[in-house]
Amino acid sequence: MTVVHDRGADNRRLLRKIALVTLGAFAFCFALVPLYRIACEQVFGIRMDGRPVDAGGVDALVVDTSRTIKVQFDATVNSELDWRFAPDQVEIEVHPGQVVDAWYTASNVTDGVIVGQAVPSIAPAEASAFFAKTECFCFTEQLLGPHETRRMPLRFFVAPDLPANVRTLTLSYTFYNNEAATRREQALLASAPPPIESRG
Repeated sequence: MTVVHDRGADNRRLLRKIALVTLGAFAFCFALVPLYRIACEQVFGIRMDGRPVDAGGVDALVVDTSRTIKVQFDATVNSELDWRFAPDQVEIEVHPGQVVDAWYTASNVTDGVIVGQAVPSIAPAEASAFFAKTECFCFTEQLLGPHETRRMPLRFFVAPDLPANVRTLTLSYTFYNNEAATRREQALLASAPPPIESRG
């Protein structure tokens, strides 16, 4: 007795398996964001709230002039983002409780619009809870046009109750390509009507 091999059924089974693997991969990637946040905040002590400190908290600060903290600045660009990104200052010395301004500069070196998102981190991790930003380019996505360069502000303070053993902090930012926002902006540009040429 011969068994007729149903190639169509095999193809349907294979397609179902591929669909399940694709769905599983999507769910895994989707879960990575909250897992990353949990790992940073609970395991490593890095604050990821992405919100500015309220004005009331800043007004109540008392500057501790008896201590000086060295704050170092670092910048990295993810390999998926064709930007240049660097701090305008390598390090500065601050007093705990002192509100300080610093700057970073980003440049889009491509011929297209790109939307980036900066992700901060503080070292040592134990100091993360004592470093507060009142203004930061990392709070929102950053859109840079073709070959555009922009200086980006950062305003922060180190809390007066920073442990006495911490004398140096390193603030690092990594810029990533916000691919969904980049696609959105590129689609908007593509759908815009061409500029009207003036006739002289």
